[in-house]
Amino acid sequence: MAEFWVNMGPQHPMTHGLWNLRIKVDGETIIDAEPIIGYLHRGVEKISEVREFQKVIVLTDRLCYVSSITWSHAYCLAVEELMGIEIPERGKYLRVISLEIQRIASHLMWLAAFGADIGLLTMLLYALRERELFLDLIEIMAGLRLNSNYTRVGGVRNDVPADFEKSCQRVIAHFLKKLDEYQDLMENSKTFLMRTQGIGKLSKEDAINWGVTGPNLRGSGADVDLRRTIPYEVYDQIDWEPAIEKDCDCYARSIVRMREMRESCRIVLDALKKMPPGPYRMKPPRRAEGEAFRVTEDSRGEALFYVAADGDDRPYRVKIRSPIFCTLAAVPQMMRGHKVADVVSIMGSIDICVGEIDK
Repeated sequence: MAEFWVNMGPQHPMTHGLWNLRIKVDGETIIDAEPIIGYLHRGVEKISEVREFQKVIVLTDRLCYVSSITWSHAYCLAVEELMGIEIPERGKYLRVISLEIQRIASHLMWLAAFGADIGLLTMLLYALRERELFLDLIEIMAGLRLNSNYTRVGGVRNDVPADFEKSCQRVIAHFLKKLDEYQDLMENSKTFLMRTQGIGKLSKEDAINWGVTGPNLRGSGADVDLRRTIPYEVYDQIDWEPAIEKDCDCYARSIVRMREMRESCRIVLDALKKMPPGPYRMKPPRRAEGEAFRVTEDSRGEALFYVAADGDDRPYRVKIRSPIFCTLAAVPQMMRGHKVADVVSIMGSIDICVGEIDK
């Protein structure tokens, strides 16, 4: 049979955003793949050069609307290092709590979309139902549900109300029971198992060589989680364990995220118990000079910010490293030898966010 290229986008629902995946097929078998990005470029890095340090956060919040807090946090860490400031202890705990609530909400959005992608429509309804509860918690903290603008240079925007801990405990107790239901639904669905087990394998060595990070790397057996390997904020004072799976396939990547949601619940509860009273924010200087480089464990992998300043009240240069931008480079490796029907499973297991890729 003749070999030819097929476009799986940019309109295809599998793309989960505006990008294109070209696959080269021989019959139904994929022999090569080519990710094509750039449809959604917004010039965030360049626009940041004409905004004051604090006002850049409105842009970083929108790098990924599913995980806005984690991106703004990475930027704030870089600016705080640039300015040479240390935020109050309570602010660090509030950041960790908001980060993990955001991580759960992000993973639930992935789970809902992934379930629908491979024919498990019940998972779509279940995951979105519980995601609303965590968005409610973010709304209590920040006043907004999606682009929360909560993390600020110098701490967080505001403290939490007195009954916030009880709200978290109630939501997490409910959610952990539902996670058991999700697990049963996945393990007892022949459709889910057939479309994920043994599909889209990416070895540990290949994942590292291609720059894959986050849950996709840990699904290939690599024990790398920046919250543990390069601790920031107060992660080294909290009881939790990274989620590692060794099967290297779509199923392993799914289980990593399921386990991560449980660990995020542990982190939130432990942080609430250990959080001290006191100020949650300090006033940073308006101007800065020098350069800083910070990396954090985003919901999708290593989010990196390089910020340079020349003494003005705004950055001279901002550079963003997206974890999914690098992960897309490994897509051809995961695709080759599989069938066209497996494209949806493989791409869904990666957890694409085009906003952070194109910036």
